[in-house]
Amino acid sequence: MPDAPLTPDKRSLDPGDGFVPNPPAPFIELGVTTCFSFLYGASEAVDLVLAAWKMGYHAIGVADRNSMAGVVRMHAEAKVAKMRPLIGTRIVLVDGTTFLAYPKDRAAYGRLCALISKGRMATPEGDWQEKGRCDLTLDDVAAHQAGLILILVPAEDIAGLTADLPRLVARLPSLTHVAVAHLYRGDDTARIEQLDRLAGQHGLRIVATNDVHYHAPERRPLQDVMTCIREKVKLVEAGFHLHANAERYLKPPEEMIRLFARWPHAIRQSLVLAKQIDFSLEELRYEYPRDDVPEGCSPDDHLRILTEDGAARRYPDGVPPKVRKALEKEYAFIRERDLARYFITIHEIVSQGRKLDILCQGRGSAANSAVCYCLWITSVDPNQHDVLFERFLSADRDEPPDIDVDFEHERREEVIQHIYNRYGRDHAGLCATVIHYRPRMAIREVGKVMGLSEDVITAMAKTVWGSWGRSVGDMHLEETGLNLRDPHLRRVIRLTDQLIGMPRHLGQHVGGFVLTEHPLTQTVPIGNGAMPDRTFIEWDKDDIDALGIFKMDVLALGMLTCIRKSFDLLRAHKDVTLTLATTPKEDPVTYEMLQKGDSLGVFQVESRAQMAMLPKLKPKEFYDLVIQVAIVRPGPIQGDMVHPYLKRRRAGETGETIDYPRPAPPHDRDELKKILGRTLGVPIFQEQAMKIALVAAEFSGAEANQLRKAMATFRAKGKVSDHKARMVERMVERGYERDFAARCFSQIEGFGEYGFP
Repeated sequence: MPDAPLTPDKRSLDPGDGFVPNPPAPFIELGVTTCFSFLYGASEAVDLVLAAWKMGYHAIGVADRNSMAGVVRMHAEAKVAKMRPLIGTRIVLVDGTTFLAYPKDRAAYGRLCALISKGRMATPEGDWQEKGRCDLTLDDVAAHQAGLILILVPAEDIAGLTADLPRLVARLPSLTHVAVAHLYRGDDTARIEQLDRLAGQHGLRIVATNDVHYHAPERRPLQDVMTCIREKVKLVEAGFHLHANAERYLKPPEEMIRLFARWPHAIRQSLVLAKQIDFSLEELRYEYPRDDVPEGCSPDDHLRILTEDGAARRYPDGVPPKVRKALEKEYAFIRERDLARYFITIHEIVSQGRKLDILCQGRGSAANSAVCYCLWITSVDPNQHDVLFERFLSADRDEPPDIDVDFEHERREEVIQHIYNRYGRDHAGLCATVIHYRPRMAIREVGKVMGLSEDVITAMAKTVWGSWGRSVGDMHLEETGLNLRDPHLRRVIRLTDQLIGMPRHLGQHVGGFVLTEHPLTQTVPIGNGAMPDRTFIEWDKDDIDALGIFKMDVLALGMLTCIRKSFDLLRAHKDVTLTLATTPKEDPVTYEMLQKGDSLGVFQVESRAQMAMLPKLKPKEFYDLVIQVAIVRPGPIQGDMVHPYLKRRRAGETGETIDYPRPAPPHDRDELKKILGRTLGVPIFQEQAMKIALVAAEFSGAEANQLRKAMATFRAKGKVSDHKARMVERMVERGYERDFAARCFSQIEGFGEYGFP
């Protein structure tokens, strides 16, 4: 596997990098603090796991400060590196007493999350944004300790431990060990010897740790800067706030064995404890609410009843054969994957929105589901559109579905409060969103810590264009006129680059909801949101997706509010009553307006680029608008799809024929025409790209799913190309011209920047 450091664009390990399991190591580090301790740890999970794998560790612990915010990242990266992640936390009480806490099993993990939640919820609503405040006492720990392994982390000054340890042992039967570490103060041997004697006198054992705060010694300067940001001091004033040396890095097992040669039992205890920890985050998958299914009825049967009832209202003259076929296919898949409760829950929430007369619409890949249409979650009729269910769900995608629903933005809070009231705040919570350091904030924080004057900091911060960026490379520091060769400025820039992308604190996601069958606090710690009557969890949407936990997005869309107000105005002034379903379709006057580019204020087609394209494309029907919105995107433009499509669209008016490339016999000569007919032979949508891969290049379902993931977002840029050789060669083998196959893939490649489903 390459030894090159990970770039800012690749902050997760790649399964294709050739990781192999390490043999059992003679020591396991349990005292690891990640950057999700928020300004306490200076390394991300990806760096810690990669370093541990290279050092020969087969397992590694994670124990962030009063938090589970970083455990999913550690779990995911360790899984790729074929290591075993040991999930725990560092409990810090209000009096400063500190423990490493590791759950032995799923039930103990739930109690540990409930403990952290108690500390979070003890703070008044609206105050939890106080950067992770968590008020816990010894009584709280004692009440939640069953099934935990508690390891006391003594303060550097252990003078008071002789009097304090008997009290802790008496209150905490789960307290079994005392952590010992080299502090490099000159008294390590005497200190560890004293801790060993004290532990033995009270029936405890010592366990070795390096109290890890970063993955490599060179991260120590960043650790110091983060400490200064946390303590609100300049570096020259930090003093004893800082660690005394750069030794708090992840050391190889052999080095730890050498350091603790006098206490080999402290090394062995790390392995003993690791064997007792029989819990994995894999145990948290698929927890759906159960109270939406009537007693005596299975979830699958109830889902069919709800769907068939909705289908009867969608199709009063009978369900068309095409839709019936799609429904039966989806029923079978949903039953096989035990997903019925998911659809039932989304249906209940959407139905409540409709009962409250709130406009709502499902969005995203859920529109590719006939079941979602018949449940009135989405409004894309599978009888009129060639939907691709595999883009929403497929047997090759080991992940739960993801349904987003837009509600009127002025009334979404009513839906959110319904969810809290319906399922309870102990079963429902909003996802977190991780606020990361971006270049402008990073240069301000680092500059202040490093003693730069306010005018210099402001000049450097102003060189950032916009609020985003992944490195100092996105800044334009040469524009400041400063001497960038100055050693101190170079140090500031280097530290700024390291701080960019680090998590700063947790925020509240706008509408990503998690619902669980068991109390939410048994799955993840929760806290009070910034707004009253809101609860949110410590994990963001990516963490939820990684674990496969139930999630839905309750989103706010201002345009739905505008439409609602338009309906109200029509009713009040014109005595005309309309709904989304009864609004007249294909209004000629509307299309005449759009063909002139007169679309200022018209949602989706009001940008300058859209207004410039409208007179060229001349939309005449709804599907033309679908293409109009999709084609003015970086992906289709980069993939050179725009001009070929416009040329072919004009060809229809001049009587020219459109030729579709064909494979060699005995393959279906019209296979591409069936896929690209409606877009005149030009792949514009992600579904078309997937179908070309499936049909023309004979991709397997798993391969097509990998391609879908690569196309899904511009952040995957570069990964679409991994599939190029495979697709081009297979198309050539089936009789397509190599030049056409390469051009076809280049168009698909454009979706890696931004493509529309």
